[in-house]
Order: sequence, then C-alpha cells, then structure tokens
Amino acid sequence: MKFCLRILLTSAPFLLAASPLCPLQTEGRSVLTTRSTQKTADPVQAQSWFQKGQVALQSGDLEAAETAFQRVLSFDPQSVAAYADLGVVAMRRKNWDEARKYLKTAQRLAPQMTGIRLNIGLTEFRSGNYKEAIAPLESVLRDEPDSRQARYLLGLCQMFTSQFADAVGTLEPLWEPMSTDVMYLYVLAISAHEAGKKELDEKALKQMLAVGGNSPELHLILGKAYYLHQEYDRGLVELQKAHESKPDLPLLHFNLGMTYTQLGRDSEAEREFLKDITIDPDLPDNYYQLGLQYDRQQRDADAERAFRETLKRDPRRSGAWFGLAKIYERREEYRKALAAVDESIKIVPDSQKVHFLRGQILQRLGRIEEAKTEFAAARKLMDKGLQEDREKMEQLAVPIPGLTDTPN
Repeated sequence: MKFCLRILLTSAPFLLAASPLCPLQTEGRSVLTTRSTQKTADPVQAQSWFQKGQVALQSGDLEAAETAFQRVLSFDPQSVAAYADLGVVAMRRKNWDEARKYLKTAQRLAPQMTGIRLNIGLTEFRSGNYKEAIAPLESVLRDEPDSRQARYLLGLCQMFTSQFADAVGTLEPLWEPMSTDVMYLYVLAISAHEAGKKELDEKALKQMLAVGGNSPELHLILGKAYYLHQEYDRGLVELQKAHESKPDLPLLHFNLGMTYTQLGRDSEAEREFLKDITIDPDLPDNYYQLGLQYDRQQRDADAERAFRETLKRDPRRSGAWFGLAKIYERREEYRKALAAVDESIKIVPDSQKVHFLRGQILQRLGRIEEAKTEFAAARKLMDKGLQEDREKMEQLAVPIPGLTDTPN
C-alpha cells in the first residue's frame, strides 16, 4: 500500500497537469443580495427587477434571471449587483468567457467586494487557467483569511502550477477542518513531497490511509498509481473494487476505460467511456478518448463526432483539433483540414507532428513554399525532441475526481 501511494505521489505533477475540470460544488453563487448604491435613473424599477432576478436565480430559472438583471442595467447601468449576478448566471451555464466579462465589470465598479473576486477565481479555475486564478484568490484570502473555499482553491492552483512550497503553506492551515477528506490529504501529500517536507508528507499519507480505509476513492487513487506504472491488471483490480461499492463514482468509468484501452480491450473501453458520459456529460476527456479509439479503428464519422463533442466542452484540446485535421486530410477536404490544424498549432506551437501534418496539407493544396517551411520547423522540433512525450501523455492522461471540486 505504501509503495503504491509513493509511486503515485512521485508521478503526480504530470497527472495533475492533465486533470480535467469536474463540477464545482459551490460555483455560481450570488455574491450580492442588495441593489447597488449607485445613483440610478429609476431606482424603484431597478430594485423591482433586481428582486425578480434574485427570485428567478434562486429557483434555477436562468433565462428569467438573465432577463431581469439586464432590465436592472437598463435602469441602472452602474449596478454592481446586476453585473455580478449576470456573472453567476453565466457560471451556472458554464459559459466561462461570458462570466469573466460580467464579473470583471462588477470588479471594476466594486473592487472591494471579495465575493466578486472569489467568483472570478472560480471562473478562471473552471476554465483551467490556474495561473490566472491565483491573483484573485490570493486577494480574497488577504481580506478573508478564514475563507476555506478560497484557500483550498488557491492551494490547488499553486500545486497545478508546480508551486509546491506555496501550496503547502496555503493548504496546511486546513488540516483541522479537512483532515478527514481523502482528496485534501492527497493534495497535501503531493505538495509536501514535492516541496521536500518529509514529515508533513508522511503525516498526510498516514492520515490518508487511516481515513481512506476501504473507500472507493482510495481504490481509485491506487488504480491510477498502478496505471501510471503500467501495471494495468493490478490497476483494474483496484478500479473494480471501487466499482463494487460506488459504481457512480466520478471518473471511475473513465479510468476503467483507460485501463481497458491499455489492455487492448477496446469494446469494453468504449462501453466504460459511454457509461461515464451518462454520469458526467460535460467531461471532455470521455469524448476525446472515444475519438482517439474511433480514429485508430478508422471509424472516421464516429471519430469526427467525438472530437467535435470534445471541443464543445474544451475548445483548447489540441489533440481533438489534430484528430479532426487528420480525418479531413484523409477525406481530401484540405481546406477544412488546414483550418483544424491551424487551431491545433495555436495551442501547441512547438509540436513536431502538428507542423508536419500542416506541411502535408499545404503540400496537397499546392502551397509548396509554405509546406517546406512547415517541414523544416517539424525537423527542427524533432531534432530537439520537444513535445513528443507531452503529446503521448495527453492521450494517456487519467484525471482525478475531486481535485477540482471545492468545499462547501
């Protein structure tokens, strides 16, 4: 057991970097419950519409809430509350770009409001922009040092960006309220191990074993450890133990699918990815892995649909754009292929295989000089050995449930 946990910890930086985002437990909360104190053209109308918006938001009627808060702005263009709650509506819809726009407008109008900054941090976090989430979360903690949610989120962001010593300093004060949480202990152990804090590392590991016991979460973590060390049969045993006690555990079926893929059991892998989609239809990783599997099987129509579903949920998944480019290139739809590979190269400009594919497509289009430039770039990157391992890891990534959840 200790060996399995140790190998997981030493492998964690790669694992966490690929971790996808799972549903937050507390995202999208209204941070303002009263009308802005700014002068308005019609304060009575603004207040009336704001109250209607609050009722709609609390009942989950996002369309009515959005309409009401927009009406508030028509009467009071400087309403902090309306902008903030429009940001909340967008967060609940998981429209992170729109949420960011409204929340930053609210922040400019009321920079002292910690709740707005917390929601900005949540929005960046859910967008996978861990580095960008750090500053707003740090500002919340400066004003509210007892905010457990802000502290945990900040610690995760610091760990995701390899700032392990900072993560330890941020997370360790949460020991008393969260030391029965397996995922918190896991995060703390990783950070302590990477920061060279041996005593805290061992303390967190010991506590994780004590509270994890025979929990499905711990079996899932162990299954991942075996997967990372290519012990797929042993990993499958641990994942099946997790399934016996909690078959709807987030990402369990995804990781079963990954394990079956490595064991060459493609039909079972496909079944597990599809099962995980029924549990979490917003997770892009299931669609991406299905796309890769269908692409290997030359099921182009299925692969195209899967990659498109991936990109609906994660527009910056370079592998999905690359997969589409390959499909269109095989169909001789070269302009569509070029558009897709261009999207991929924006995200991973130092990818040898992306530059090579772009060169092939340009060559097919008769743009010979541009093709030569791309082939030269590909050769240069190949000589440097850049990106190859990272691209392999993207395809094999096994995210961890819970690490992108936040505490209530």
